[in-house]
Amino acid sequence: MKETKRLLAVDILRGITIAGMLLVNNPGSWSHLYTPLGHAEWIGLTPTDLVFPFFVFVMGVSMFFSLRKFNFKLTGPLMVKIVRRTVLLFLIGWLVQWFGMWLRGLYNPESHFFQRMFGDLRILGVFQRLALVYFFGSMCVVLFKQRFIPWLIALILIVYAIILGTGHGYDFSLQNILSRVDCAVLGEDHMYHEHAFGEKLALDPEGILSTLPCIAHVLIGFMVGKCLTEVHDNRDRVVQIAIWGGVMLLVGWLLQYGIPCSKKAWTSSYVLITCGMAASILAMLIYFIDIKGRKRWCRFFQAFGVNPLFCYLVGTVLAIVFGAVRFGMDGDDKPITLHTLIYDGWKAVLVNEEAASLFYALTFVCITWCLGYILYKKRIYIKL
Repeated sequence: MKETKRLLAVDILRGITIAGMLLVNNPGSWSHLYTPLGHAEWIGLTPTDLVFPFFVFVMGVSMFFSLRKFNFKLTGPLMVKIVRRTVLLFLIGWLVQWFGMWLRGLYNPESHFFQRMFGDLRILGVFQRLALVYFFGSMCVVLFKQRFIPWLIALILIVYAIILGTGHGYDFSLQNILSRVDCAVLGEDHMYHEHAFGEKLALDPEGILSTLPCIAHVLIGFMVGKCLTEVHDNRDRVVQIAIWGGVMLLVGWLLQYGIPCSKKAWTSSYVLITCGMAASILAMLIYFIDIKGRKRWCRFFQAFGVNPLFCYLVGTVLAIVFGAVRFGMDGDDKPITLHTLIYDGWKAVLVNEEAASLFYALTFVCITWCLGYILYKKRIYIKL
């Protein structure tokens, strides 16, 4: 089997995505956001709604190279690898929550950590979704011949669109089938509660049913990884990926008139639009980085790109520490934390609270990057 030269563009797209996830998840204040840095309330698409699906897409691209080492055959060692990584990602998601509960409980004597450890645990989340799509995506790849994968993707998206269309899936209401299934299976105490239109609803954006189209999402990334391998000329790669990216983007854009685009419901049109955009950007990055050799600008993102999930995990833990560890109380009897110190410092300099919120997020990204850069320079690669 001919080896494919590693494309820096894939690492950079992954790194840009991780930087974006850290940026939008850690503002100085959720009440003071520039519009592009917030999620669409329910139906619609903002730049913030692109970061997580882009990562799922790149995860699918990487999945091709990972499973190719096993010749896409379900063997004992491969099954062990898949199950081990799935369990690890699930445990990481829960451990991060427990760490946050424990740390915040240190400053709240009325909080009973061991009672809340399972009573308030959110069962699903970002890491858990990645675990599920990795597991089921890998199973699809090793159980189906690759020529059937596009048909499987289409089937998943069509079935999911029918489920939402017949189950009030596009309505932000208690009748929404996504909410009903999650409440029945997970229980409201173990779910994220979404806010929109001034209301609060037990509807988890990483819920059970919406994992289905996310599997199609990772499989689309897998097919792009296949293209990167089978097409050896970089210029031909750019053309083919750009064409398919444009087709998906157009089809998704047209479909949204009947199938609304929503990140929180992970609708079929959302899958096509975001995968189309991710593929198009990947084609552009291959052209500028791997063909034209313009690499200086992307060194910042490379540190994130070689250890993506670990950097995201570090950022998630740091966010908990920054917001929970107290250094005292201010004059208004509010806790002083690293978060408030940095944010208040930016407010004093910039005055505008939206700008201060943004610069806090940028500061947080840079702090996380410093830790990732140390690993990058020492050539330490931590795979989760």
